[in-house]
Amino acid sequence: MAEIEREAMEYDVVIVGAGPAGLSAAIRLKQLDENLEVVVLEKGSEVGAHILSGAVLDPSGLNALIPDWKERGAPINVEVEEDNFYMLGEGGQIRIPNAVMPPLMNNHGNYIVSMGNVCRWMAEQAEEMGVEIFPGMACSELVMGENGEVKGVVAGEFGLEADGTQGPGYEPGMELHGKYVFLSEGVRGSLSKEVIAKYNLDANSEPQKYGLGMKEIWEIDPAKHKEGTVTHTMGWPLGSNAGGGSFVYHLDNNQVYVGFVVHLNYANPNVFPYMEFQRFKHHPMMKDLLEGGKRVAYGARAISEGGWQSIPQTAFPGGCLLGCSAGFVNVPRIKGNHNAMFSGMHAAEAAHEALQAGRAGDTLSAYDDAVRSGPIAQDLKPVRNVKPLWSKYGLLASLMGGGADMWAATLLGFNPLGTLKHGKTDAAATESVYYHKPIDYPKPDGKLSFDRLTNVSFAMTNHEESQPPHLKVQDTDTPIFEHLHKYNETAQRYCPAGVYEVVAEPEKPARFVVNFQNCVHCKTCDIKDPSQNIVWKTPQGGDGPNYPNM
Repeated sequence: MAEIEREAMEYDVVIVGAGPAGLSAAIRLKQLDENLEVVVLEKGSEVGAHILSGAVLDPSGLNALIPDWKERGAPINVEVEEDNFYMLGEGGQIRIPNAVMPPLMNNHGNYIVSMGNVCRWMAEQAEEMGVEIFPGMACSELVMGENGEVKGVVAGEFGLEADGTQGPGYEPGMELHGKYVFLSEGVRGSLSKEVIAKYNLDANSEPQKYGLGMKEIWEIDPAKHKEGTVTHTMGWPLGSNAGGGSFVYHLDNNQVYVGFVVHLNYANPNVFPYMEFQRFKHHPMMKDLLEGGKRVAYGARAISEGGWQSIPQTAFPGGCLLGCSAGFVNVPRIKGNHNAMFSGMHAAEAAHEALQAGRAGDTLSAYDDAVRSGPIAQDLKPVRNVKPLWSKYGLLASLMGGGADMWAATLLGFNPLGTLKHGKTDAAATESVYYHKPIDYPKPDGKLSFDRLTNVSFAMTNHEESQPPHLKVQDTDTPIFEHLHKYNETAQRYCPAGVYEVVAEPEKPARFVVNFQNCVHCKTCDIKDPSQNIVWKTPQGGDGPNYPNM
């Protein structure tokens, strides 16, 4: 096939992804120099369409970026009034006193928000400053410069047929070139993954660890609603099968965010994260809260959980990794949006300094230095051992040992345990089905719990069916001839959207079916597949979920 010719547009900085990191970078660049040419490219149909987060927002990042955000009408109105931590058993719960929790776990001064709506508002601020923002523009390729640096991206390619050939309405897209390129794609972004591998950015860091976060928005009985209440739980129903826990946030308008996180380093391939979430809602505490209400939205997203020791080198020739593309989530606090904003500001400041000096396309080492010495480091270092303790020794050890380590870091300024290692990737942690018992999951009742495909309809996800599948199965024999007997093909269960299924028909061989139209872009398959046989690539722009208030 002949090489595709594309038009090119030149910018000072090209930003991939209109999340809190990318938008913070764009705003900060314009604050520093209103004449800079800055573009933000967003694969979702609109800004916020692919944003899914808890979210209790620590406003420290936004305070630094836009100090007068309240006066500017930011959709940040529900301040946390009450903080609860519970350990669940099947029939009840024990509250963990707030007094024993390290001060950094306190949510006083934080806000319950829809990060999708916060990003929509941030995009308005950026556009008022002259930032160009193009939604529905998926960035499918890197553009490399003469010296091996990243100099841009290909965005807006449409009209490929299922076999990869050009259809009748084919549009080649454009090359957008920047003196610097910021990748703020979120967790496990396809271009970020490529850059990390190309420049070996993770050579000196631990493997990144992940969780799968699933979330529903519920409208509940006003008599049960307590605006500003934040509740986190651990324990049942996961038990020893997997790490994780829940969050329940009461926002305004009698709505509640109900979320469930399963750490993806579980060994038992029979674990079904989505069904663990559905079972959780039948706990007496949750049943009492949700009965009489209705679920109005659903979504899922992978979460970076590796923390301090898993951060790769964040600057590379021609650009930077921002936000969850690098992995700045504070796991015990279940917060990362403030660090994403700080990373955007740091990257903008490093790029501005370089541009003033007449530089372009080099490695912005000042950005990596700022990440490792500024507020992001101050947030992540004290909690660095909670995740590896949980992974290796279980929930109780993490609560006791991790809690003590966090207290010491708070009071003494150092972690007595040093920096523990994570070890295996989440994919490598998966063990053969022969070592584990099956798990019997109750059938959803259609009132508190729902089957996957019904719930996926509440994510309003959509993909043009004629395009090449964006979920690439590298070896099509592996799912049936290796994974089916070894793992009972765990893709059938780890996907929270029902994308993967094994179809067995009478007198026909079993088939591995990929229903890519269901995909909510969580990236779990790219992370958890035991053979790393499934690769997530971006589909054409505008496809995927359309989250209204996530």
